[in-house]
Amino acid sequence: MAKTPPRPVGRPHRIEVIAPEGLELIVRDEIRRLGSVARPERDAPPGVIPMDYAGELRALLGLRTAQSVYIVRAFPVPRPKALLGDEHFRAILALIERVRRLHPPGAFATLFLSAAGAESAVLTRLKSELAASTGLSVGADDGDLLLRLRRAASGEGWELLVRLSPRPLATRPWRVCNREGALNGAVAHAMALLTAPGPDDRFLNIGCGSGSLLIERLLAGPARRAFGCDIDPAALECARANVAAAGIAARCELHPWDATRLPLHDSSIDAICADLPFGHLVGSHAENLTLYPAILAEAARVARPGSHCVLLSHEVRLMERLLDGRPEWGLHSLLRIDLGGLHPRIFVLERQA
Repeated sequence: MAKTPPRPVGRPHRIEVIAPEGLELIVRDEIRRLGSVARPERDAPPGVIPMDYAGELRALLGLRTAQSVYIVRAFPVPRPKALLGDEHFRAILALIERVRRLHPPGAFATLFLSAAGAESAVLTRLKSELAASTGLSVGADDGDLLLRLRRAASGEGWELLVRLSPRPLATRPWRVCNREGALNGAVAHAMALLTAPGPDDRFLNIGCGSGSLLIERLLAGPARRAFGCDIDPAALECARANVAAAGIAARCELHPWDATRLPLHDSSIDAICADLPFGHLVGSHAENLTLYPAILAEAARVARPGSHCVLLSHEVRLMERLLDGRPEWGLHSLLRIDLGGLHPRIFVLERQA
């Protein structure tokens, strides 16, 4: 059933949605599903989607492909010192209170101000007075209440941004067990959407690790069956903990299967996802020379014609070379993303008839 768009609530808010770089179009598509109350703009730096938004702010907390969401307030002042004046300071407190009302009491304990010269006397005083007025303590790092202060793009005045959530939206509450290199929740959700999910899918997450792709696929919508497999017992235990925390344990299966020898029938799977080993934290390039062709061959065997296989890898040249020699896979699309300074690709493959 289609979701009812949030009703307009009056004067639009100025909003900035932070997207995983390279996945802006997917985030924009999710924003569009909010309805006509959201008007994303086109001209913006990579990973930033500014927009005027006339709906309920709470609805923005449900964006699953976004990293973070900020509400923006412009102040026509020449220097940050003017923000300490009564009128502007009360406007900042009102903006903070609007954000705090979106969450239960106690959701925010610390505040943090990110700005050029944040340790200057003026901004130190601004942080101190905000803490005193809000009852929050000043955090040493990314606080629950994250504020960003910057010059306006026009060069005239300043803009204050307040994050709508106590932590980034991409930081999932279901992640009770973490493994180094675990996939970002927003990226995992985008990859799940790229499989063109449907309620009758038999979904397979190869090398499931801590379960990010498996969980986000089932949070994106129902599936007939959902499998996660990994040969590492510790990874499966971690995935079980996260699956239970996400409340989907009854809807998926975790197995100690080898991705190169799956106990599945030919053409029995409707969608496949995998965060393949890059050779940075897991495996090595030498191992991938053998592993990648074996995974592509086995995935082709179990995938039904027309199905999508969405693979994340930093082994771009290896993948391109292998796909050139595998007519059973057609390259549907290729997305370059930014993962903390690494720039892997998302390969969206389609099983040819």
